Amino acid sequence: MTATDQDQGAADRANAEHLTHGHAPVLTGCPWHDVNEMLQSVGLRPTRQRMALGWLLFGKGDRHLTAEMLYEEATHAKVPVSLATVYNTLNQLTEAGLLRQVSVDGTKTYFDTNVSSHHHFYLEGNHELVDIPDPHLVLQKMPDVPEGYEISRIDMVVRLRKKR
Repeated sequence: MTATDQDQGAADRANAEHLTHGHAPVLTGCPWHDVNEMLQSVGLRPTRQRMALGWLLFGKGDRHLTAEMLYEEATHAKVPVSLATVYNTLNQLTEAGLLRQVSVDGTKTYFDTNVSSHHHFYLEGNHELVDIPDPHLVLQKMPDVPEGYEISRIDMVVRLRKKR
């Protein structure tokens, strides 16, 4: 990555911070137009690589992907990107509020295209993250937080395995 790319990335993140307000734009039907609008709405430049990865990410509805999964999809789709570019793009889209990052075991990170407040099942045998369909699921009692901090969001991951 060149210094110019790094400067542009920093500018993109700064613009995204004040443009997203935590809401992703609604898709309208044309994947290329939608991705272009989505990127621009959060202050990210619609580069070829961002456009291609955005189309792969958002063109199939709500999904949970790791960087490696997206890289594999990009490779199959003949999109010329490195794994590092995939990671950088996923992190930029997350910082811009277009993706939600969900960590499992501290070793596996999924990126969720559904940025609304919701929780997940993690299917241990399949290494798959699935939305919990109950919108009324709530944490009974909130923990006390240290002085000077506030809860920004709660991510509940319920681990499931096949019965023995």
